[in-house]
Amino acid sequence: QVQLVESGGGLVQPGGSLRLSCAASGNIFSAVVMGWYRQAPGKERELVASITPAGTTTYADSVKGRFTISRDNFKQTVDLKMNSLKPDDTAVYYCAADTSLWDIRHGSVDYWGKGTLVTVSS
Repeated sequence: QVQLVESGGGLVQPGGSLRLSCAASGNIFSAVVMGWYRQAPGKERELVASITPAGTTTYADSVKGRFTISRDNFKQTVDLKMNSLKPDDTAVYYCAADTSLWDIRHGSVDYWGKGTLVTVSS
């Protein structure tokens, strides 16, 4: 079992930065692929970034060059550093964990956090 708790959301102006953090409990963190998803109002949930246990990362085209995902297997945390934020980045951001990279990439995820709201507005 893995429990995920997100933090770090809030209101930020366009062009600003935020760092989201996800704390995981359980004893399999170092073996699971971690991901950050987001869901904007009226839109489907989409994968923003993922990171394997070895540190291989993937990003959605919309956030490449602006967002950075990282993980600390000792602390059992995964962070999402978001720079140059745009109003289109406004969404609830969810932390996700799964033993399968394929499942993370296709949304068939075993473990979800409850989400944290990011609002980008002036």
